[in-house]
Amino acid sequence: MSERAYLPVIQDGLWNNNAGLVQLLGLCPLLAVTATMVNGLGLGIATTLVLVTSNLTVSLVRHLVRPEVRIPVFVLVIASAVTAIELGMQAFFFELYEVLGIFIPLIVTNCVIIGRAEAFASRNSPSRAVIDGLAMGLGFTGVLVALGTLREVLGYGTLFQDAQLMFGAGAEWLSVELVQDYRGFLLAILPPGAFIGLGLLIAAKNYIESRHSRRLQPVAASVATPAGTPP
Repeated sequence: MSERAYLPVIQDGLWNNNAGLVQLLGLCPLLAVTATMVNGLGLGIATTLVLVTSNLTVSLVRHLVRPEVRIPVFVLVIASAVTAIELGMQAFFFELYEVLGIFIPLIVTNCVIIGRAEAFASRNSPSRAVIDGLAMGLGFTGVLVALGTLREVLGYGTLFQDAQLMFGAGAEWLSVELVQDYRGFLLAILPPGAFIGLGLLIAAKNYIESRHSRRLQPVAASVATPAGTPP
């Protein structure tokens, strides 16, 4: 299958149908763990791995599962993938796992994952299902990282705080103090700050799309008007 066949799937996952900015799914972990960028990145990677694994598995067994039991089967597949990733995080990223806490096993209940399994993976080939899971996961991860970065910069005046939780003990140097003796902005790291930050990201996306559509309008009008015909 040509690359063009995958392009709409990628665009939907990353931008047009972004889980966090358009569908507004998975908001509980998105708002709860994004006090820092590293926390958002860790949860985003875990969610992406679950999306790819569950989408691939659901697509492979889609002709073997009866419609009456498809949802329980999908949940079982997702729970198995989450369990495997949770055990991997306990083994290799234990400190980060402790910080993320209950939100790792709660990936099972993330509406994004069950939604993609039902709406896309169960109706498409394994290759398209993997691309969809990867694009949706990266789009969701992008929102987590952007919101985490915004809240961390405003709340702590730092960037890559606690980088060693993900990149190992030698990664402390990645943490950057952007403002010396910064006393912090408490609202940014509290739940209301998460809602405000997400609202700002959604507003930024809508603004970018509106500007893009306004730029395309003159081009579309010139194409629709035949040459030599007065507008």
